[in-house]
Amino acid sequence: MKLDDLIMKAAQLQNKTAAVAHAEDEEVLHAIKMAIKRKVARFLLVGNKRNLKELVKQHEINEDWIDIIHSDSPEESAKIAVQAVSEKHADILMKGHVPTAVLLKAVLNKEYGLRTTSVLSHVAAFEVPGFDRFIYVTDSAMNIAPDLNMLKEITINSVQVAQAVGNDMPKVAVLSAVEVVNPAMDSTLTAASLAQMNRRGQISGCLIDGPLALDNAISQTAASHKNITSDVAGHADILLVPTIEAGNILYKSLIYFAHAKVGAVVAGAKAPIALTSRSDSAESKLYSIALAICTSN
Repeated sequence: MKLDDLIMKAAQLQNKTAAVAHAEDEEVLHAIKMAIKRKVARFLLVGNKRNLKELVKQHEINEDWIDIIHSDSPEESAKIAVQAVSEKHADILMKGHVPTAVLLKAVLNKEYGLRTTSVLSHVAAFEVPGFDRFIYVTDSAMNIAPDLNMLKEITINSVQVAQAVGNDMPKVAVLSAVEVVNPAMDSTLTAASLAQMNRRGQISGCLIDGPLALDNAISQTAASHKNITSDVAGHADILLVPTIEAGNILYKSLIYFAHAKVGAVVAGAKAPIALTSRSDSAESKLYSIALAICTSN
């Protein structure tokens, strides 16, 4: 599957709406224009009304597919956009020109937010040259040093995203620096625990193996050289990283070294959140919108 397939899949889920918090951002508006051309979703743009109307005209965005709500600050934009999703006026939330901390504060608000009992986690779907499947990386943006229970929740979130896209039984590789349990390396102990939890039915809907180093998680040749016999080794769909540093480095390495394409969402809330970096391209933001729409059912 390609990320362009997600755009077509999202377009088939008609009458979806994205609420964009503080939408006054060139790349965000470019992505919205592309999404509207592909009939991916309608958009509720929250921000300074005068500025947004001018930007919409400059970008030649089809105004039949948008509504604009005025706000005077990023904080107010975040609140309005989150409330729109919470009250079912929109299906997904999207970050515009607003700090992530401000958006997440609104998301976690006890009165009108989107919090659930689940851990919020970032799930990135990569289209990597040379691979015939999506490679999902989690968590590279939300949870700094997750413990075993948090990693269980992060795994469940990523499995739900993969299943929503069409992978009924994703293979999860719990990454470490080595593929054997080493009591001196906490990540290997956690990985082995997650694999055992999967075998005993505590985490379902996927196959989990770990610890696995990156090479033998994604390369059948590397796994064979290490004599690793596993349904996951060499075939991993989801790469579960031990810390945010490892995830962030892997995420950016795939983009800048492997020239991979990516779409990403925050899962675990009442609705998907298209949370992209300001440095992400309009194309990546478009893919993130499509991924969020596809996981919104």
